[in-house]
Amino acid sequence: MPVRVLVVDDSNFFQHRLKDIINEHPDLKVIGIASNGREAVEKAAELKPDIITMDFEMPVMDGVTAIKLIMANSKIPILMFSSLTYEGAKVTLDALAAGALDFIPKDFAEVSRSSDSLKKKLHERLITLAGVTARAAPVAEPRLSSISAAPGLRSPISAPVRATVNTQQDETTKASGPDNYRLKKLPKLLVIGASTGGPVALAEVLISLPANFPLPIVLVQHMPENFTKAFAERLNKQCNIRVREAVDGDQLQPGLALLAPGGKQLMLDKRNGGSVRILPDDERVNYKPSLDITFGSAANIYGDKVLGVVLTGMGSDGCKGAHLLKEAGSALWSQDEASCVIYGMPMAVARAGLTDKVLSLKDIGPRLVREVM
Repeated sequence: MPVRVLVVDDSNFFQHRLKDIINEHPDLKVIGIASNGREAVEKAAELKPDIITMDFEMPVMDGVTAIKLIMANSKIPILMFSSLTYEGAKVTLDALAAGALDFIPKDFAEVSRSSDSLKKKLHERLITLAGVTARAAPVAEPRLSSISAAPGLRSPISAPVRATVNTQQDETTKASGPDNYRLKKLPKLLVIGASTGGPVALAEVLISLPANFPLPIVLVQHMPENFTKAFAERLNKQCNIRVREAVDGDQLQPGLALLAPGGKQLMLDKRNGGSVRILPDDERVNYKPSLDITFGSAANIYGDKVLGVVLTGMGSDGCKGAHLLKEAGSALWSQDEASCVIYGMPMAVARAGLTDKVLSLKDIGPRLVREVM
């Protein structure tokens, strides 16, 4: 039975182009179209689609308001269409916080010509996300004064991508228990990577950290150009630590999280004690930014003094870099399947036997504080 899709967009042109593109895939079928947010809420309740594509700017009711109402009733997976602008990024982050699972750039030229790239991306996202049970994420309080006061953000729970994790690794993790595991050595750098579901997951982890967190932090989130600046600003308002988008030449500092800019690569340079290098786009690399590249450069400079954390995300970015971290003697944690939106990236490192500790999302931030402070 095909995945049933509800398309929400106020443009008649986009409605029909998206319908045609989606219906080209034999496992997808558009079962309804809504022209505004209110109509989307009504049709979501009436048609009970497997997934919804949602525009933001619409008459009567905007997309973010519609998402909140849909999440309050049915928890249907929602894929946002977002403009590739700074303002579009801020709206998209609001939509993700409201409960949308992922977003895709709304490129008029690509939709008009039904580009193969758009078709592949859209078909893959719809089929993958259709099995996820969404859950609205409460908005975090800005600049929380203490760890105990931080309610955190809650990510959508459940993962449609299932696979058998390396049995030996899984049993070792279970046997060690939450109180027996300890880092063998104190790291000098924390590197966290994520993809689908990452914006909410990263927020939950970082909100748990106090302003005097002793490690410098590097963040790698798969995002387009223009989105990472808005995301860093949002995190900086929510967290006790400082967060900003990385620029070339940045110095790593305790309690400062540097977010890799979208469309580029972040590497660490041996000069000046490990400064940040921002490299231009390289067509040979699938992800921009790529966790593999950042992990690899961290292993090269810091050796066995890195703690890598792999959060929710589609694909396996980070696994090759994790091999380099482990060969250098560094530690690696990964998010567990139950708390991931997509159990892809964490699954890849767990199946490869690279994970020292598998943790639920809600436990990662507090565990970081416990281990390094």
